[in-house]
Amino acid sequence: MKQPPITLPASVEVAEADVRTLRNGVKIHTLASDDFEVLRVTFVFAAGSSVQQVPFSASAAANLLSEGTRKYTAHEIAERLDYYGSYFDINIDRDVVYVSFCMLSKFFGPTCALAEEILLHPVYPDEEVAAYCAKRRQQLSIERTKVDTQAREAFAQALFGPQHPYGITSDETAYDRLTRDDLATFYKQHYTAENCFVVCSGRVGEAELSAIAAIAEQLPTGNGTARPSFPAPETRRETIVQHAGAVQSSIRVGRLLFPRQHPDFLGMQVVATALGGYFGARLMQNLREEHGYTYGAMAAMVNFQHAGYFAIAAQVGTDVTRAALDEIYAEIEKLRNEPMPETELDMVKNMMAGEMMRILDGPFGIADVTIENILCDTDNRVISENIRHIRETTPAEVQRLAQRYLAREDLVTVIAGDCR
Repeated sequence: MKQPPITLPASVEVAEADVRTLRNGVKIHTLASDDFEVLRVTFVFAAGSSVQQVPFSASAAANLLSEGTRKYTAHEIAERLDYYGSYFDINIDRDVVYVSFCMLSKFFGPTCALAEEILLHPVYPDEEVAAYCAKRRQQLSIERTKVDTQAREAFAQALFGPQHPYGITSDETAYDRLTRDDLATFYKQHYTAENCFVVCSGRVGEAELSAIAAIAEQLPTGNGTARPSFPAPETRRETIVQHAGAVQSSIRVGRLLFPRQHPDFLGMQVVATALGGYFGARLMQNLREEHGYTYGAMAAMVNFQHAGYFAIAAQVGTDVTRAALDEIYAEIEKLRNEPMPETELDMVKNMMAGEMMRILDGPFGIADVTIENILCDTDNRVISENIRHIRETTPAEVQRLAQRYLAREDLVTVIAGDCR
């Protein structure tokens, strides 16, 4: 049996969200689909860790939204969500918090009532805050005994500097000083209309939109503080985190580049995918298949609101740390000095396009991409443009980008492990 040829789509048509702006300025973006009797509502707030003044207040304020409100205890909220088969999820990163409610259409009413309580009336009970802080302090203390965590935090500091909002880390003892008032203050300052937009997907009709708008319109205006300044990064080229007795080393190699809006970001995603974006990528073939240094190695472009960077990550045996690092450098130099074979580049393009198709399979995936596009000040028309860009990428373009952005002297290297 002969396998049919693999072809990239010429374009991808993704529906544009309908947008309405509420009286307080909150925008609601709607991607209606009647194919399934479910819907998801995601409130996106500019309330990530980069804007906090008190360590851990951003993540705690988000994660404790549902741990007690004006009307319900944490147990009652969990019980009601479970009864209706509804799903409540919090995701937080450096820049934003995603507060999502996923529900069956027939249970929209009661779930929406819970959403209103969680979003607008959290009370942050002292006992819940204390229990959360004790648990998170212990978890963080354990995580920081691992070389992978040590390397990840050291890499952020090496890229941005230890005082930069994207590079700063706080000692776990800061949880001992975190109070209910800290969370309430952070909530009041950042969970505001100016800092919010909403994306609805699935079976969303006019009645549902009206109910969602009624919640969003209650978000206050004018309570926010000035946005923090983002100082110039202070990059350090090499960092060694000594971890005596570690049987593995965690390696990070990369450099500070640019956010997604930059014209070379997508091209550098192609470069990153070729190096470590799928199982057959160059770093996997070298470090895992040829040398047996690691179970896995990855490379990616990472996007923040105010910055972006290229990163390679791998965990290897302590005794082969330097050898593995030499192979990583060698693969980068090979990409810089030799044009990529067309067949390999075709595989990379297929992997990237296939991943886009996978993400866009269903209304919730399209909603996720829509949120990302809104955060990047664009819309869903960029998806087809990105597909076109990937299709047209040539070996010469890959080599040009690698030569421009991955020179050895520009790379940041971090190793956490027993490096004696």
